[in-house]
Amino acid sequence: MTSPAPDHSEETRKRNFRNVQIDAIGVSISSVAAPFLPVFLTRLGASNFQVGLLSSMPGVTGLIFAILVGRFLQTRRRIVPWFSLSRLMVISSYALTGLLTLLLPRSTMVASTLAIWAFATLPQTALAVAFSVVMNAVAGPEGRYSLLSRRWAIFGLTSVVGTFIVTRVIDRVAFPLNYALMFLGLSLGGLISFYFSNRISLPDQTTPPLSTGQSPKETIRSYLALLRNNPAFVSFASKRFVYFSALALSAPIMPLFLVREVGASDSQIGSVNMIFTLVMLAGYFLWPRVSKRRGAHFVLLATTLGMVLYPALTATTHHVESIMVFAGIAGLFQAGLDLVFFDELLKTVPAEYSATFVSLAQSMQYLSIIIAPMVGTFLANYIGLGGALWLSAGLRLLGFLLFLRRDKRAC
Repeated sequence: MTSPAPDHSEETRKRNFRNVQIDAIGVSISSVAAPFLPVFLTRLGASNFQVGLLSSMPGVTGLIFAILVGRFLQTRRRIVPWFSLSRLMVISSYALTGLLTLLLPRSTMVASTLAIWAFATLPQTALAVAFSVVMNAVAGPEGRYSLLSRRWAIFGLTSVVGTFIVTRVIDRVAFPLNYALMFLGLSLGGLISFYFSNRISLPDQTTPPLSTGQSPKETIRSYLALLRNNPAFVSFASKRFVYFSALALSAPIMPLFLVREVGASDSQIGSVNMIFTLVMLAGYFLWPRVSKRRGAHFVLLATTLGMVLYPALTATTHHVESIMVFAGIAGLFQAGLDLVFFDELLKTVPAEYSATFVSLAQSMQYLSIIIAPMVGTFLANYIGLGGALWLSAGLRLLGFLLFLRRDKRAC
């Protein structure tokens, strides 16, 4: 008798899982620099419009190119190298920002920084699509909660610790040298990310018929045919678009409300964000257990309903201590929302067209990010900041009601 061959697939799965988690450490180290980019531009004397460009450029680029990027990635037999390269290019933008800050005159720094991050929006778009495809392939249908709950918990914890250290060190060095050194130092996390993400081993993709040469008219017909044949995706992605729009609408309103209506200090606003993040980390471990016991649809309904509370309760008070409690509640539900939206969307995506369908869903999300904040700030001029928060709560409630009706194939 001969002994059975070792299970290499199980060993590969474990190795992929480990590489994804170590990659998260590298990414989160570099991402500590992200909140400091708009502060950096502001201290350089950038206008409100220029600072706003930093936030809007990824959404605009993604809306324009996400479907094209998805189509390109759909034709690649090996998607991991594109995932790793895209991540490295985005994180390298921090290093380039720091390097040019040391080399260029201060009068050119705003323009050069915006130019760097305008270029970075292209790999950011590719990364957004490739991330979902790679994580889904690594985790499989049964492992998405486990993989991403741990990854995002590592990400959040590393970010909290890194932000705490950076905020204590950055004031000890003169501006702009302090920001240049910070961007350069934190970008080293990109090397960790690139090395371990590139070691993820996945089977080669098979190129589906949609990816063959077609005229633009034929391509549109192919996409429409795919959508007609996958009504579960259309249904879930549409409901997700409504809910994302509700979340994006309140994104610029919440800090404005805290500053102008509540009169919160910078440290208090920082505490609100810190509490939100810390509770969210705990939520990443809680919700996978809830999903196993009560089912994914229960998590979907609980989180979409729970997130209604944050803007609604915040609009009723001017006490920052109460808002900190509300932020903690929101952090708990946000963790579950992140996990269930990712998991439920990929349940509706055909495996052979994963990049194509993910890019379509990503385009809808970019549309929310671009339009909803503008609508929120515009309406706040007429209904007030508190009124805009109530509007966000109402739209979230509408999203919950849409999800309340379970589609036959969606959940």
